[in-house]
Order: sequence, then C-alpha cells, then structure tokens
Amino acid sequence: MIALTAAEIAAATGGALSGTAPATVVTGPVVVDSREVLPGGLFVALPGEHVDGHDYAAGAVASGAALVLAARPLDGPDGPLPCVVVPDVERALGDLARDVLARLREAAVEPGGSGLRVIGVTGSVGKTSTKDLLAQLCGAAGPTVAPVRSFNNEIGLPLTVLRADEATRFLVLEMGASGPGHLTYLTDIAPPDVSIVLVVGQAHLGGFGGIEAVARAKAEIVTGLVPGGTAVLNADDNRVRAMAAAAPGPVVLFGASPDADVRAVDVRLDALGRARFRLQHVPSGEDREVTLRLVGEHHVHNALAAAAASLAVGLTIDEVATGLSAADALSPHRMHVVERPDGVTVVDDSYNANPDSMRAALKALAVIAGRTRRSVAVLGEMLELGDEHRTAHDAIGRLVVRLNIGLTVVVGDGARAIRDGANHEGSWGDEVVLADDVEAAAAFLEEELRPGDVVLVKSSYGAGLWRLGDRLVEAGA
Repeated sequence: MIALTAAEIAAATGGALSGTAPATVVTGPVVVDSREVLPGGLFVALPGEHVDGHDYAAGAVASGAALVLAARPLDGPDGPLPCVVVPDVERALGDLARDVLARLREAAVEPGGSGLRVIGVTGSVGKTSTKDLLAQLCGAAGPTVAPVRSFNNEIGLPLTVLRADEATRFLVLEMGASGPGHLTYLTDIAPPDVSIVLVVGQAHLGGFGGIEAVARAKAEIVTGLVPGGTAVLNADDNRVRAMAAAAPGPVVLFGASPDADVRAVDVRLDALGRARFRLQHVPSGEDREVTLRLVGEHHVHNALAAAAASLAVGLTIDEVATGLSAADALSPHRMHVVERPDGVTVVDDSYNANPDSMRAALKALAVIAGRTRRSVAVLGEMLELGDEHRTAHDAIGRLVVRLNIGLTVVVGDGARAIRDGANHEGSWGDEVVLADDVEAAAAFLEEELRPGDVVLVKSSYGAGLWRLGDRLVEAGA
C-alpha cells in the first residue's frame, strides 16, 4: 500500500485514533491474517463466524504491524494497541481502498505518472481464468496488480486494490456476485476503466432467484464504469450483449458472432484439448496466430475477452497474441492437467462448478481422452443453484452419457441426481458409480484407475473434491 499516516487512514474510514499518534505511518501491506503481517503494515481485525481478528491484534502488532483497523479500542500486554476504531471494519476496508485508488488515479495523470488503468472482470464462469490471462498480458507491458487466487468479494477486492502503488500501470480486479447489488458495491470502491462481462449463466441462482436477475446483477459492472469507460461484452450471449445499452462509453464485442470486434477464427484443438486460432481485431483489420496452453475450448472465449480488454487499454495485437500464447494457468484446481508417471492423466478442475463450467469441463475431458483412452469423470455437487438444483444435476448426468464418458464417479448425496440423470439417459451396469464421500471415492479410484485413463475432478469448492484432486495428483508423484 502507499504510505499513509494513521490520521489519513482515520479520515478515509471515518474512524477515530486509539493508542497511536496521528503521525504514525503505515508503509507495509494490508492484511487480514495476522500470520501475514510484515513490519509497518496494517492489520485489519475482521470479525468472523469462527474466529475474531481482534483476538489476534496483539500478535499482529508484536509481529510489526504499525496499526490495527478495529471495531473497538484494544489493549496488548504493554498497554493500548495502535488502532483506528471504526463502526464496521469490513466497510472501512472498502472505504480505505476507495480512498487509496482515488489518490493513485490523481497521481497517475500527473507528468511522469503511471497512467493507471483499472480492468474489472465478471461473469458466471471464467472470471478467474480471464483474470489470470489479463495479469500475464498486462504484466508483460507494465507493473500490474491482480488478485491472488479468487479474491473477488467485498474483502478480497479491497485487499487487491490496496496492493497497488504509484508505479502500478494496470490494476486487474475480479468481481464476483452472489446477489443483487454486490457488483454495485465493488464498483463503488473501484470503478473500472474497462469492464468485462463473460457470460450470464446458472451460477449462484439461489442468491438471485432466476437467470434474468443474474443478468441484471452482472450489468452492474457496466453501469459502474468510470464516465466514458469501455464495456467489453460477449457477443455470443444475448443477455450480455444487451448490456451495451447501459454502457457509459465505447462497447467492444468479443466472440464468434460475425459482428464481434475481437474474434477467433479457424479454431483447432490438439490432443490435449488446447486451442489454436487466428485472433482477429476487426476494427484495425489485423490478425495473429494464437496457441493457448490452457486446456479446453471454452478458454477461447476467455482469451478473446482478455485480448479485447488488453487492446482497449493500449496493448498492441502483437503483444496480445504473444502473451496469450505464453500464458499459463495460474490458479490452482482450474483445469490443471498432470501427466502421472503411471500413465494416468489428471484434469483437476475442482475449485468451483456450475452447469456451464461443468459442461465445458466434460467436453474437454472427452476431447483429451479421444477414442483411444478411457475417460473418467469424478463429479461432486454444484452448490447455490436453488430450485434448479435437481434438474441441473440431472442434466449433467444425461450429458455424461451423450459424451460417452467411460466411467463416472458421483461423489456425495448432494450430487446423486447426476447418477439418476445418467441412468435415465441410458447408462446401465457399472458405468456410473455413487460414492458416499471423498474418502470412498479415493479408495475406489485407487483400485480402479489404470494406465491411459484421463480423470476429470469437478465440483463446487464447498463439496470438497479439491482434496481428492490433490490426492490424485500426489498419488502419481
């Protein structure tokens, strides 16, 4: 974070000083985990369901924190702790991020400034992969800050903003929403110069109440743009395309549609499901060859979104094509492909799941396995689908049969409808197996897997199959 005094932090958050002088300076990072404190940093004492950050404030100060953002005055073993006391710590974290970004934007337009540009990414699927692509594209062109893992909520986004400093040229922000108004809150903290909307799908339907409500919520990232900001929209999703009417500035369309500004043509997949295509920038008439390292044809859309946004903030098509071809999967458990020494290929995509991403992963599995290898799908529950829970899982089971997946292991009672859907579609015998939990699935796979198998692990994070993904990878080490 940029250096700020305790008085400046108090002013930004509407807080009061306690146990510290106004001139105390914070020079280190802002953290919510006391184990990550560095000298001169700010420790944010967030209350939680199971732990309260206030209980760790004294340890944070002992580790070098210059200041604590807290909901009440705090004492340590040697007296009062240096605090800014606020009514709501989480809100204050957002207020601080908003203030810091405003300062950075003012400095960025001064002579010699960084020319900071903020890029926001949302969508029901593909946010983190697109964020990771943007981080690598922009990172090759100038100092870039992007979220670690999937820091995309009311805590993660401010923490990402607060990592930026006067040298930052690109600030890439992943923006998630599990209900109406969430993106409005995030864009109020960090209004993007460029907003990307990837797709409106069935993720978090339980929090929205229907697909049209999801579309309205995702559109908040467009209305939250800075005045004159650029909306980068998926031309192949009618609900996303319709958001152009709400854009306060230029609209850039990406996709396969003939009227898209950034397109992929002549898409081919190699034996591992990695795409090669011609990247076309229609307005300039330029095109370049791109070969992705990411597995799955669905990543072509993510790459087009990242390309369109990168071009919008000043990168050349040569920089974009070169960067896309060199980009790797950065976040764990997201189409992470491991070739085990025993001949088993593991495709670990267990970080999250919704019907759209589940379909994409299963299609990638079928491509990788081809006609000569056995495809094995290990599928867990998709969470937060509300009233669509059973029908969505049933549809995935039917797709498994249509894709001719060799073996499907359904993990947990919450995913049982996947097995039911497969049976109704015509799966008989032992092609589909129901395992009670991760341990049962692991034991079954240990005995069942053989050289040549391609295994996909896919579920929502809360279903816990990421633990199974780790075990399958480690088993081949």
